[in-house]
Amino acid sequence: MPDGLPYVIIAAAANLAGAVAVTWRRQWSVMAIDTMIAVSAGFMMAVTITDIFPEAIARGGESAAAIVLLGYLLVHFTQHTLVKHFHFGEETHEVSPMVSVSALVGLLLHTFVDGVAIASGFHVSHSLGMLVFVAILLHKIPEGLAISSLFLAAGRRRREALLAAAALGAATILGFALTESVGALAQYGLPLAAGVTLYVAASNLVPEFQSKSGWRLPFAFFAGCALYFGVRTVLHASSGFAVLR
Repeated sequence: MPDGLPYVIIAAAANLAGAVAVTWRRQWSVMAIDTMIAVSAGFMMAVTITDIFPEAIARGGESAAAIVLLGYLLVHFTQHTLVKHFHFGEETHEVSPMVSVSALVGLLLHTFVDGVAIASGFHVSHSLGMLVFVAILLHKIPEGLAISSLFLAAGRRRREALLAAAALGAATILGFALTESVGALAQYGLPLAAGVTLYVAASNLVPEFQSKSGWRLPFAFFAGCALYFGVRTVLHASSGFAVLR
């Protein structure tokens, strides 16, 4: 059994957990959601810049940098060019059914690469795989919450909202499975994951909270960065070898 399989299943289940939360209880604390988003943004930024990107360049050289850029551009195209209305967090405004479907299609590429990222991380080392897993897990619940609430805001039934989140989880598992069996994904999965993860953190999650007043959300963002270094230190100590080169 591949090392990362249990973790990708947990990550996929978190998408569904977010959907279950929003379909069972329609009103949630906006501050709690924003705090979760800020923490996950900090963690994802830290792991991408400190670990995933340097490892991708070390293994793939200049061509890996082009794949990083491609990953970034692909997410921008699918989530903010093809799709005109999507944000992380609960949707409170009425939207059209077409908007909910287009948002789901845009998110499927992103969640597919989540699975690629977990598999690619574990191909490098257990420590890197775990760091990538935690980074992805932190934003999976807000992601499931976002797509399910968007479906509900479009007038769709709870069952359809749950199925939308389940599709995101399935895409994550598919990305993992194909990375284990397709040579091109195994070779370029790490730089692709770096570009996608950087986009999700910097261009999706950070704008969700940076325009809001107060000190709690900036603190949560920095706390997410600090959490990354704490988890990294623990993994380094338990693995017996350095993640740093």
